[in-house]
Amino acid sequence: MLTREQVSRVAEELLKRPMVAQAFASALQRGMQTKVALDRNVQTVLSLLNLPSRADLNRLLTKLEVIQGNLTNLSLKVDRLEAAQRQAAPRPAKKPAVKKTRSGKSS
Repeated sequence: MLTREQVSRVAEELLKRPMVAQAFASALQRGMQTKVALDRNVQTVLSLLNLPSRADLNRLLTKLEVIQGNLTNLSLKVDRLEAAQRQAAPRPAKKPAVKKTRSGKSS
């Protein structure tokens, strides 16, 4: 079994050869072109099936995060307004104390 170092040396030696390097580069380029075409076709199929793509879900997640932030800010503002309203509300006046006579009746 080859070690990682041995595999690395073999790959280096192979890539030094112009024909191998060119074939490798060409294979990588075709692979990338295939991936792009596959991604585009998957997007088309998802669209035809009326299913969301990953990009659609990411956009939705971003919008939900914005809404969540807005709700948090709104909640904080409502809490501040309620606290200010409680502080500004007039306190009910205390009822004057009623004096009781010896007979137990109020005067």
